[in-house]
Amino acid sequence: MEKEDVLVTIVTPSYNQGQFIEDTIKSVLNQTYKNIQYIVVDGASKDNTMEVVERYRDKIDIVISEPDKGQTDAINKGFKLAKGELVGWINSDDMLYPYCVEEIVKLYKQNPDGAIYYGTTIDKIDAKNNHIEYWSNKIESRDRLLKKNYDVSQPGSFYRKDILEKVDYLDESIYYCMDLDLFLKLLQYGKIYSLDDKPLAKYRRWEETKSKNGRTKFIKNIRERLYLHGAKCYNKSILTTYYWQIRFVLTDIVKAIFRIK
Repeated sequence: MEKEDVLVTIVTPSYNQGQFIEDTIKSVLNQTYKNIQYIVVDGASKDNTMEVVERYRDKIDIVISEPDKGQTDAINKGFKLAKGELVGWINSDDMLYPYCVEEIVKLYKQNPDGAIYYGTTIDKIDAKNNHIEYWSNKIESRDRLLKKNYDVSQPGSFYRKDILEKVDYLDESIYYCMDLDLFLKLLQYGKIYSLDDKPLAKYRRWEETKSKNGRTKFIKNIRERLYLHGAKCYNKSILTTYYWQIRFVLTDIVKAIFRIK
Protein backbone atom coordinates (compact mmCIF):
# COMPACT_ATOMS: atom_id res chain seq x y z
CA MET A 1 0.00 0.00 0.00
CA GLU A 2 1.31 3.44 -0.96
CA LYS A 3 2.04 5.67 2.03
CA GLU A 4 -0.98 7.98 2.19
CA ASP A 5 0.69 11.30 2.92
CA VAL A 6 -0.45 12.92 -0.35
CA LEU A 7 -3.99 14.28 -0.33
CA VAL A 8 -5.81 13.77 -3.63
CA THR A 9 -8.99 15.64 -4.56
CA ILE A 10 -11.55 14.12 -6.92
CA VAL A 11 -14.43 16.18 -8.33
CA THR A 12 -17.56 14.71 -9.91
CA PRO A 13 -19.69 17.16 -11.91
CA SER A 14 -23.23 15.96 -12.50
CA TYR A 15 -26.49 16.87 -14.14
CA ASN A 16 -29.36 14.40 -14.60
CA GLN A 17 -27.10 11.35 -14.37
CA GLY A 18 -29.07 9.46 -11.74
CA GLN A 19 -28.86 6.22 -13.68
CA PHE A 20 -25.05 6.16 -13.53
CA ILE A 21 -23.82 8.33 -10.67
CA GLU A 22 -23.98 5.60 -8.03
CA ASP A 23 -21.39 3.57 -9.95
CA THR A 24 -19.21 6.67 -10.17
CA ILE A 25 -19.48 7.45 -6.45
CA LYS A 26 -18.74 3.85 -5.47
CA SER A 27 -15.68 3.80 -7.72
CA VAL A 28 -14.26 6.76 -5.79
CA LEU A 29 -15.23 5.55 -2.33
CA ASN A 30 -13.78 2.08 -3.03
CA GLN A 31 -10.30 3.31 -3.88
CA THR A 32 -7.48 1.33 -2.24
CA TYR A 33 -5.84 4.69 -1.48
CA LYS A 34 -7.94 6.45 1.16
CA ASN A 35 -6.47 9.94 1.61
CA ILE A 36 -9.00 11.45 -0.78
CA GLN A 37 -11.12 14.57 -0.64
CA TYR A 38 -14.25 13.87 -2.67
CA ILE A 39 -16.44 16.67 -4.02
CA VAL A 40 -19.71 16.21 -5.92
CA VAL A 41 -21.05 19.25 -7.79
CA ASP A 42 -24.57 18.83 -9.14
CA GLY A 43 -26.27 21.39 -11.37
CA ALA A 44 -29.68 21.12 -9.67
CA SER A 45 -30.63 17.89 -11.40
CA LYS A 46 -34.27 17.21 -12.12
CA ASP A 47 -33.99 13.41 -11.95
CA ASN A 48 -33.06 11.14 -9.03
CA THR A 49 -29.40 12.18 -8.93
CA MET A 50 -29.58 13.86 -5.52
CA GLU A 51 -31.53 10.96 -4.04
CA VAL A 52 -28.58 8.75 -4.91
CA VAL A 53 -26.03 11.29 -3.66
CA GLU A 54 -27.86 11.62 -0.34
CA ARG A 55 -27.31 7.91 0.34
CA TYR A 56 -23.57 8.56 0.34
CA ARG A 57 -23.47 12.11 1.73
CA ASP A 58 -21.72 11.06 4.96
CA LYS A 59 -18.86 9.62 2.89
CA ILE A 60 -18.54 12.60 0.51
CA ASP A 61 -16.57 15.59 1.80
CA ILE A 62 -18.46 18.33 -0.07
CA VAL A 63 -21.79 18.17 -1.88
CA ILE A 64 -23.05 21.13 -3.93
CA SER A 65 -26.42 21.12 -5.69
CA GLU A 66 -27.33 24.39 -7.38
CA PRO A 67 -27.89 25.77 -10.88
CA ASP A 68 -24.65 26.29 -12.79
CA LYS A 69 -23.43 27.37 -16.20
CA GLY A 70 -22.57 23.86 -17.36
CA GLN A 71 -20.03 21.11 -16.86
CA THR A 72 -16.94 23.33 -16.90
CA ASP A 73 -18.41 25.69 -14.33
CA ALA A 74 -19.29 22.74 -12.08
CA ILE A 75 -15.78 21.26 -12.31
CA ASN A 76 -14.19 24.62 -11.52
CA LYS A 77 -16.36 24.99 -8.42
CA GLY A 78 -14.89 21.73 -7.19
CA PHE A 79 -11.34 22.60 -8.25
CA LYS A 80 -11.45 25.86 -6.31
CA LEU A 81 -12.47 23.98 -3.15
CA ALA A 82 -9.79 21.34 -3.63
CA LYS A 83 -7.19 20.91 -0.90
CA GLY A 84 -5.24 18.07 -2.51
CA GLU A 85 -1.74 18.22 -3.96
CA LEU A 86 -3.21 16.34 -6.91
CA VAL A 87 -6.63 17.13 -8.36
CA GLY A 88 -8.74 15.42 -11.00
CA TRP A 89 -12.33 14.97 -12.08
CA ILE A 90 -14.38 11.94 -13.00
CA ASN A 91 -17.66 12.53 -14.82
CA SER A 92 -20.87 11.13 -13.37
CA ASP A 93 -21.18 8.45 -16.05
CA ASP A 94 -17.56 7.25 -15.83
CA MET A 95 -15.69 5.19 -13.22
CA LEU A 96 -12.24 4.71 -11.71
CA TYR A 97 -10.60 1.36 -11.17
CA PRO A 98 -10.03 0.71 -7.42
CA TYR A 99 -6.25 1.04 -7.72
CA CYS A 100 -6.33 4.26 -9.80
CA VAL A 101 -5.42 6.83 -7.15
CA GLU A 102 -2.84 4.57 -5.50
CA GLU A 103 -1.03 4.17 -8.83
CA ILE A 104 -1.27 7.88 -9.62
CA VAL A 105 0.24 8.85 -6.26
CA LYS A 106 3.06 6.38 -6.80
CA LEU A 107 3.72 7.89 -10.24
CA TYR A 108 3.64 11.40 -8.74
CA LYS A 109 6.18 10.53 -6.04
CA GLN A 110 8.51 9.05 -8.62
CA ASN A 111 8.15 12.10 -10.89
CA PRO A 112 7.32 15.19 -8.81
CA ASP A 113 8.15 17.59 -11.66
CA GLY A 114 5.04 16.63 -13.63
CA ALA A 115 1.94 18.69 -14.32
CA ILE A 116 -0.22 15.78 -15.51
CA TYR A 117 -0.40 12.14 -14.40
CA TYR A 118 -2.66 9.74 -16.30
CA GLY A 119 -3.20 6.23 -17.65
CA THR A 120 -2.57 5.62 -21.34
CA THR A 121 -5.33 2.98 -21.56
CA ILE A 122 -9.03 3.59 -20.98
CA ASP A 123 -11.67 0.88 -20.74
CA LYS A 124 -14.66 1.91 -22.87
CA ILE A 125 -18.01 0.58 -21.63
CA ASP A 126 -21.63 0.89 -22.70
CA ALA A 127 -24.72 2.04 -20.79
CA LYS A 128 -25.02 -1.37 -19.13
CA ASN A 129 -21.37 -1.51 -18.00
CA ASN A 130 -20.42 -3.98 -20.74
CA HIS A 131 -16.86 -3.72 -22.01
CA ILE A 132 -16.61 -2.35 -25.57
CA GLU A 133 -12.89 -1.92 -26.15
CA TYR A 134 -9.62 -0.74 -24.67
CA TRP A 135 -8.39 2.56 -26.08
CA SER A 136 -4.73 3.53 -25.68
CA ASN A 137 -3.22 6.96 -26.10
CA LYS A 138 0.39 7.86 -25.31
CA ILE A 139 0.90 11.60 -24.89
CA GLU A 140 4.60 12.41 -24.86
CA SER A 141 4.41 16.20 -24.92
CA ARG A 142 2.48 19.38 -25.59
CA ASP A 143 4.06 19.50 -29.03
CA ARG A 144 2.50 16.16 -29.91
CA LEU A 145 -0.97 17.39 -29.00
CA LEU A 146 -0.56 20.53 -31.07
CA LYS A 147 1.08 19.05 -34.16
CA LYS A 148 0.25 15.35 -34.41
CA ASN A 149 -2.60 13.96 -32.32
CA TYR A 150 -4.90 16.12 -30.18
CA ASP A 151 -6.51 13.19 -28.32
CA VAL A 152 -6.31 13.40 -24.53
CA SER A 153 -7.20 10.82 -21.89
CA GLN A 154 -9.21 12.67 -19.25
CA PRO A 155 -10.82 9.90 -17.14
CA GLY A 156 -8.28 8.88 -14.50
CA SER A 157 -6.00 11.87 -15.12
CA PHE A 158 -4.77 14.08 -12.26
CA TYR A 159 -3.03 17.45 -12.11
CA ARG A 160 -0.77 19.26 -9.66
CA LYS A 161 -2.94 21.74 -7.79
CA ASP A 162 -0.32 24.50 -7.78
CA ILE A 163 -0.05 24.41 -11.58
CA LEU A 164 -3.82 24.13 -11.95
CA GLU A 165 -4.12 27.38 -10.01
CA LYS A 166 -1.39 28.98 -12.13
CA VAL A 167 -3.32 28.33 -15.37
CA ASP A 168 -6.57 29.57 -13.77
CA TYR A 169 -8.38 26.22 -13.90
CA LEU A 170 -10.65 25.29 -16.83
CA ASP A 171 -11.72 27.86 -19.41
CA GLU A 172 -15.47 28.22 -18.77
CA SER A 173 -16.09 29.55 -22.28
CA ILE A 174 -15.38 26.06 -23.67
CA TYR A 175 -18.27 23.61 -23.98
CA TYR A 176 -16.66 20.53 -25.51
CA CYS A 177 -12.86 20.23 -25.35
CA MET A 178 -12.05 21.81 -21.99
CA ASP A 179 -9.83 18.83 -21.19
CA LEU A 180 -7.63 19.35 -24.26
CA ASP A 181 -7.34 23.06 -23.49
CA LEU A 182 -6.39 22.27 -19.88
CA PHE A 183 -3.72 19.76 -20.94
CA LEU A 184 -2.20 22.33 -23.31
CA LYS A 185 -2.13 24.97 -20.56
CA LEU A 186 -0.70 22.69 -17.89
CA LEU A 187 2.04 21.34 -20.15
CA GLN A 188 3.52 24.80 -20.41
CA TYR A 189 4.61 24.42 -16.77
CA GLY A 190 5.42 20.75 -16.27
CA LYS A 191 5.82 17.33 -17.84
CA ILE A 192 3.28 14.57 -18.41
CA TYR A 193 3.76 11.10 -16.91
CA SER A 194 1.72 7.98 -17.61
CA LEU A 195 0.93 4.54 -16.30
CA ASP A 196 1.11 2.22 -19.30
CA ASP A 197 0.46 -1.31 -18.10
CA LYS A 198 -3.25 -1.25 -17.16
CA PRO A 199 -6.35 0.95 -17.45
CA LEU A 200 -7.11 3.41 -14.63
CA ALA A 201 -10.64 4.39 -15.62
CA LYS A 202 -13.78 3.37 -17.46
CA TYR A 203 -15.27 5.77 -19.99
CA ARG A 204 -18.95 5.29 -20.75
CA ARG A 205 -19.92 5.60 -24.39
CA TRP A 206 -23.70 5.76 -24.82
CA GLU A 207 -26.35 7.56 -26.84
CA GLU A 208 -26.48 10.69 -24.65
CA THR A 209 -22.73 11.32 -24.45
CA LYS A 210 -22.13 15.03 -25.06
CA SER A 211 -19.27 14.59 -27.54
CA LYS A 212 -21.31 12.04 -29.53
CA ASN A 213 -24.37 14.25 -29.88
CA GLY A 214 -22.47 17.39 -30.85
CA ARG A 215 -19.64 15.87 -32.83
CA THR A 216 -19.40 18.51 -35.58
CA LYS A 217 -19.35 21.35 -33.03
CA PHE A 218 -16.94 19.30 -30.93
CA ILE A 219 -14.42 18.95 -33.75
CA LYS A 220 -14.67 22.68 -34.59
CA ASN A 221 -14.08 23.48 -30.91
CA ILE A 222 -10.93 21.34 -30.96
CA ARG A 223 -9.59 23.15 -34.03
CA GLU A 224 -10.22 26.56 -32.46
CA ARG A 225 -8.29 25.57 -29.34
CA LEU A 226 -5.39 24.09 -31.30
CA TYR A 227 -5.03 27.30 -33.31
CA LEU A 228 -5.25 29.37 -30.13
CA HIS A 229 -2.37 27.41 -28.59
CA GLY A 230 -0.13 27.76 -31.65
CA ALA A 231 -0.95 24.93 -34.06
CA LYS A 232 -0.42 25.65 -37.77
CA CYS A 233 -2.83 24.93 -40.62
CA TYR A 234 -0.47 22.30 -42.06
CA ASN A 235 -0.09 20.34 -38.79
CA LYS A 236 -1.51 16.82 -38.82
CA SER A 237 -3.68 17.65 -35.82
CA ILE A 238 -5.45 20.48 -37.70
CA LEU A 239 -5.80 18.47 -40.90
CA THR A 240 -7.35 15.64 -38.88
CA THR A 241 -10.09 17.95 -37.59
CA TYR A 242 -11.05 18.84 -41.17
CA TYR A 243 -11.11 15.17 -42.13
CA TRP A 244 -13.50 14.31 -39.31
CA GLN A 245 -15.68 17.35 -39.91
CA ILE A 246 -16.15 16.43 -43.57
CA ARG A 247 -16.81 12.81 -42.64
CA PHE A 248 -19.43 13.76 -40.05
CA VAL A 249 -21.21 16.10 -42.47
CA LEU A 250 -21.30 13.47 -45.22
CA THR A 251 -22.55 10.84 -42.77
CA ASP A 252 -25.37 13.14 -41.65
CA ILE A 253 -26.33 13.83 -45.27
CA VAL A 254 -26.49 10.12 -46.07
CA LYS A 255 -28.58 9.44 -42.96
CA ALA A 256 -30.96 12.24 -43.88
CA ILE A 257 -31.37 10.98 -47.46
CA PHE A 258 -32.01 7.38 -46.45
CA ARG A 259 -33.67 8.26 -43.12
CA ILE A 260 -31.21 6.23 -41.12
CA LYS A 261 -31.33 6.70 -37.36
